[in-house]
Amino acid sequence: MNRTLLIARREYAAYAMTVGFWLSLLAFPMFAVLGGAIPILMRTSEPVRAVVLVEEGPGAEGLAGSVRESLAADAARRAARAAEAQEAAVKATGLPKEAVEQAEKQGGGGLSEALSRQRVRLVETPAELSAAGSVEGQEAVVRALLTADVERDAQIDSVVFLTRDEAGQPAARVWSRRATDDTVEDFIRDALQSANRRQVFESAGIDGSVVVETERFRPDVKLFSPQSASGGEVSFKDRLPGIIGLASAFLLWSLIITGASILLNSVMEEKSNKILEVLLSSASATEILTGKVLGVAMLTVTVLLVWAGIGSAGLLFSFPETARDIGSILLEGGMIWYFVAYAVGGYLMYAVLFAAIGAFCETPRDAQTLMGPIMMVLVIPIIVVQLALRTPDAPLVKIMSWVPFFTPFLMPARAPSDPPMFEIAGTMAGMFATALLMVWIAGRAFRAGALSDVKLSWKSFAGAIRGGGR
Repeated sequence: MNRTLLIARREYAAYAMTVGFWLSLLAFPMFAVLGGAIPILMRTSEPVRAVVLVEEGPGAEGLAGSVRESLAADAARRAARAAEAQEAAVKATGLPKEAVEQAEKQGGGGLSEALSRQRVRLVETPAELSAAGSVEGQEAVVRALLTADVERDAQIDSVVFLTRDEAGQPAARVWSRRATDDTVEDFIRDALQSANRRQVFESAGIDGSVVVETERFRPDVKLFSPQSASGGEVSFKDRLPGIIGLASAFLLWSLIITGASILLNSVMEEKSNKILEVLLSSASATEILTGKVLGVAMLTVTVLLVWAGIGSAGLLFSFPETARDIGSILLEGGMIWYFVAYAVGGYLMYAVLFAAIGAFCETPRDAQTLMGPIMMVLVIPIIVVQLALRTPDAPLVKIMSWVPFFTPFLMPARAPSDPPMFEIAGTMAGMFATALLMVWIAGRAFRAGALSDVKLSWKSFAGAIRGGGR
């Protein structure tokens, strides 16, 4: 036992005492925050396109007004979404609305500004464009306007010529400063679709203002469920268990695969450097395998505790009410035990498998040929787990939950839906039975691989299992 613990401590210290480990450890939460912040930063930093509208001929009369109405309707929709986001922030933080607004102002606007920010703004038609008489003259002026090197505030990004086709339906030619920028094109297309819809209704004798009001209407729809915390309206707190389950599945996947990969690389490196042979002179193969699995497990727990600490501190500081709700769900709701039980079983299955594979590999190339197919298989539960968030009792999700190699990822995601006890007990029993079988198989394969120079193949792996390393 002492030798096993010494090997575990050595394995843990080999990674935990390095700068690279802590940098990579802190990189995950940093990139997780950036992953959520970058889309908002992109929305707030994206310039508003200055657009000139030109109606070509009497047939196009009124189309510019339709575009302006669409722009106003779009602004109203964006303002409504920003107000909803602000209301959600008030509920999540438990702070007064004024405090949330002040925090957003100090932070540069944040989500509300990103949601309410418009894509385009209309500007007056330049005099030289209005004075151009022919189509060729207009295009020459447009080319000059869109290639002019002027200050950003005076820059024109697009010129839109509104017209009608032979059937009398709205059409447009959009000139853009950048050939890859289709923002104005998409906006004009939506606006003209709305104009055509209004025209069709008016031809049927329906007042156009009625159409405009109909398009601006935003229904107030609320979701109710007898299973909600209040017994009525569904709140963000009711959705939290599903979000936590999904996050747990992704976190488990990341931790298990990271730990197993570390174990594979460690065994492979020590075999190629002949360190494994030195260890075998003073400890048995079983003690070495157990110590390595335990050491990397301690490393994985360290990663989990650091990530949990950073996440908890961030939530308590930014969203204290949500942090309390999450704590209640994890501790009082028992989801933390789902996480722990399936994490242990999942880690044990994959760790011993990767350690056995590493005992047959001497170069990264040998390992990469095996990691590719394994990772392709492991992508399957990550795809299915997203279905489990909406329909945790879907037949596909329930069936795949019984596959031991997928169980650690799918069952935590299904936990918020309270699966039957026989499914919990059955899947857990299957997972741990498979884990014990993997320990037996991997132990024999590890012993054989560590003591030989045979390359990994189906024949050598099967022979190692049958022979037990003899």
